[in-house]
Amino acid sequence: MEGGGATVPLTDLQRELLALLASSRASDSYLAGGTALHLSPASHRFSEDIDFFHDSIEAVAESYARDSAVLEAAGYRVQVHLSQPGFIRAMVESGDQETTRIDWAHDSAWRFMPLVRLDNGGLVLHEVDLATNKVLALAGRDEPRDFVDILYAHENILPLGALIWAAVAKDPGFSPASLLEQLKRRGRYQPQEIDRLVLAAPVDLVKTKAAWRAALAKAGEFILERPHEEAGCLYYSPCNDCFVAPSSEFPLEKQGLVRHFGQPGGILPRVAD
Repeated sequence: MEGGGATVPLTDLQRELLALLASSRASDSYLAGGTALHLSPASHRFSEDIDFFHDSIEAVAESYARDSAVLEAAGYRVQVHLSQPGFIRAMVESGDQETTRIDWAHDSAWRFMPLVRLDNGGLVLHEVDLATNKVLALAGRDEPRDFVDILYAHENILPLGALIWAAVAKDPGFSPASLLEQLKRRGRYQPQEIDRLVLAAPVDLVKTKAAWRAALAKAGEFILERPHEEAGCLYYSPCNDCFVAPSSEFPLEKQGLVRHFGQPGGILPRVAD
């Protein structure tokens, strides 16, 4: 994931707030969720809020106190709508009454990759962690925004099968097959549900449904072809410096790929000598 610099699908207010709060991000407080996933000119939609994740419940309260002080000192109005241990939601309003929502939430520190530092100094969850989190989000809630996000991740980050294969490491209650079955129940949306999203371009539901069916079918093939003991890993190509979906036709070594497993705090891929 490259640092920010291009035009991205954020509102003016969201860009202002992210730039303002970048300096107050710590190693246990980082941008995640839909906003982080859409820090790309190729993104399909605008996020409705800003999500900051934290590795501990205590860090949530500390981060909110620090951020709200910075926001109010800069002239923004911060109104808390929900506050409980490990989660705070507030609406932030600018002087011209433009608003956006910010969530400060606790999330597991277990991830595949270390956090990424953006050009403005802020920290963001790596794109493979954002994408695998979205797979689990769509499995757990039937939200059109998650569906649009997963198709974006499938087309731009990793194919759906590879994302499902890796995501089960973040939720051991799923196997790749059971997670796939849960996702097969998603994707049945009415036009008015999609219309409520703020999209970078119109969505053709007929084409989108066809793309989703194709992605599910390919994911099923991928899951059947991979060795069961590798479930929960990503596959890294040192030559291309990226994660890929391996072919079943050749051993990983012949494809120049290595398995990559996550850990608390994330870890860079290890390449064998």
